[in-house]
Amino acid sequence: DGLSGIKEAITTAYPETEQQRCIVHMVRNTLKYVANKDMKEFAKDLKTVYAAVDEEAALEQLERVKGKWSPQYPYAMKRWYEKWDAVSPIFKFSADVRKAFYTTNAIESLNTTLRRLNRQRSVFPSAQALLKALYLATLEATRKWTMPIRNWGQILGELAIMYPDRIPE
Repeated sequence: DGLSGIKEAITTAYPETEQQRCIVHMVRNTLKYVANKDMKEFAKDLKTVYAAVDEEAALEQLERVKGKWSPQYPYAMKRWYEKWDAVSPIFKFSADVRKAFYTTNAIESLNTTLRRLNRQRSVFPSAQALLKALYLATLEATRKWTMPIRNWGQILGELAIMYPDRIPE
């Protein structure tokens, strides 16, 4: 999330992709500029932005949070404005879909597993050997994913309606 060049690389490979920033990381990156004594209240105010019903309401809340906190923490909300194009796509989805992918932790966990594989063994005898190793590492990583996504059927249905050519039947 937020790696330099990743947006361009994904857009090149998948031109129709809409990219969404990890809300959890946006919140963490914001709160690092806030004093401990104000974090709880600031986080509560920040939640009104990413939990808003639509983008228009979110922008109103963003302005309200900025107005309230910018005298004390002028830099804290800067990223939200700079990265709004990568935050705002979430507002077109229902609350259930948002909960399913407001964080990139599962993807980051998989990337960590694949990086670990690369550190352990940086040379592979063939492309086939590399693909097999990546497959096995991915299979191993998915064993940790024990929590089901709540309301998955409903979420899949919504995504199938929004993206009929991308979700297989």
